[in-house]
Formats: sequence, structure tokens, C-alpha cells
Amino acid sequence: MFAYIQGKVTHLDPTYVIIDVHGLGYEIKISLHTFQQIQNQDTCKLLTYLHIKEDAHTLFGFSESAEKTLFLDLLGISGVGTSTALMLLSSMRVAELKQAIAYGEVKAIQNVKGIGAKTAQRIVLELKDKILKEAPVGETTAEKLTGTFLGAYNTLRSEALTALVTLGLNKAAAEKSIDKVLSEWKTQHPESAIPLEELIKLALKNG
Repeated sequence: MFAYIQGKVTHLDPTYVIIDVHGLGYEIKISLHTFQQIQNQDTCKLLTYLHIKEDAHTLFGFSESAEKTLFLDLLGISGVGTSTALMLLSSMRVAELKQAIAYGEVKAIQNVKGIGAKTAQRIVLELKDKILKEAPVGETTAEKLTGTFLGAYNTLRSEALTALVTLGLNKAAAEKSIDKVLSEWKTQHPESAIPLEELIKLALKNG
């Protein structure tokens, strides 16, 4: 129904964006990867997928066609819904996830919150051949994390907690994971603050 949506970014957080198109605001769920790509843009264009259920119509947006394609491939696997697919794409970059699937790295996929052993095995089994037929894994240009370093600890922690709970983590578990990541980051990088998207990604892997 919607191939893409292009307009002014009126609100953005790590889990969704609101894009104004001639006075009409579209709320679109996004991954951390897409968040990183559009966070400094006043206007943006997202490839979209409209997921229709009896009780809701939900728009998902992607900054790159490769991410949308992989999202749709994941939805075709039994046991993988939109939340799980978005969780995977928020925890691993597209190139990383494709590599894990192509090389049969089940444990890497299973480390993502909400992914059990059987689901991880099913993802590898059903998508491995398709991914191997595509361009060679690992030749994708490296996707470097960008973003504003937030100096206010409480604001950073609060925004990360909101994002993690939105993504499906239990609040107590999310808080514990965030504090662990912040503590480790402070030890390893005493002179720099952790970017919000990096905090969320690491907390997802520790959650």
C-alpha cells in the first residue's frame, strides 16, 4: 500500500519516527539501524511495510532496501513476528545478521533477546541458501555507529529504558542491563559518553 514515505521528521526516538507529509503525520516503527541513519536529518525518506492485523495497522520503516528485504524474509519464518524481526535488526546490523545466517552462527542469533534455539535454527535453515546466493557476505560497506553523545546520565538512562521496554524487555531486567553496560563503558571509555543507540544495542545483548 505504501512503498515509501518522505517528509519532515517531527519526532524521533530509537523505536519510532513521526513523519509529516503535507500536514499528515505518519507514525512509523523503526530499528536502531534506521534510527542511526536518520537521527540528524530534518527530512527523510523511508521504505515502508504496512502490517495489518485485525486490531491494528502498523507501519514499519527502513532507511535501506536491504534492511526491508531482510525484515520481510524474517517475517516469512514461522515463529518470527514483527517485534522479533525488529528486535533482530536492532541488535545486529544487516551485514552482521546476514553473516551469522550464512555461516550458521546459531548462537549469535540466539543471543538476541527473545530468540530461542529453535527459532534461531529455523532462521538459519530457511534463509541460509537465499543469502548465500546474494552478494558475498562481508563485502557490504562497514556501517559505523554515529550519533550525539549525551552527557546527561539520567536522560540517557531514561531514554534507553523507554526504548528497551518498548522493544519488549521487562523493566527490571532492562534497568539491570543498562546499568551493567554503563558501568562497563565507563571503565573502558572513561573520557567519553556512550551513544544512546550503542547503549540500547549492548543492553539488548545483555538483557
